Amino acid sequence: MKKLIIINGPNLNLLGKREPNIYGSLTFNEFFKTVREKYPQVSLEHFQSNVEGELINKLHETGFSYDGIILNAAAYTHTSIGIGDAVKAIETPVVEVHISNTFDREEFRHKSFVSPNAKGVIIGFGLQSYELAIQSFL
Repeated sequence: MKKLIIINGPNLNLLGKREPNIYGSLTFNEFFKTVREKYPQVSLEHFQSNVEGELINKLHETGFSYDGIILNAAAYTHTSIGIGDAVKAIETPVVEVHISNTFDREEFRHKSFVSPNAKGVIIGFGLQSYELAIQSFL
């Protein structure tokens, strides 16, 4: 059984409430429940934090024992050299995910410190981006 974790960064705890025109009206927990049911052959966990250091700690904690990490570092994608370095330092492959098409948004969202160290990048498919990332590990 594949062991995967979804790690979500800042403000993703507000899914379902935050800018529904961009992020949709489903909460992450509602979405996660359906994904777990759809992929019973996968041991799937999730973690969310608004704190950069906690995200780095979770990457370190899971980055040598899991089969895959699905990372939506959210705004830290574009600002955190530390998260980029953490992805580079671990052995577990990381797929970078974004709900919105970051290239259709503000210019500063076009740069990622995660992408150069990720196995792949999936952007712009709404919450389905997470499911596409899960499929990439199967």
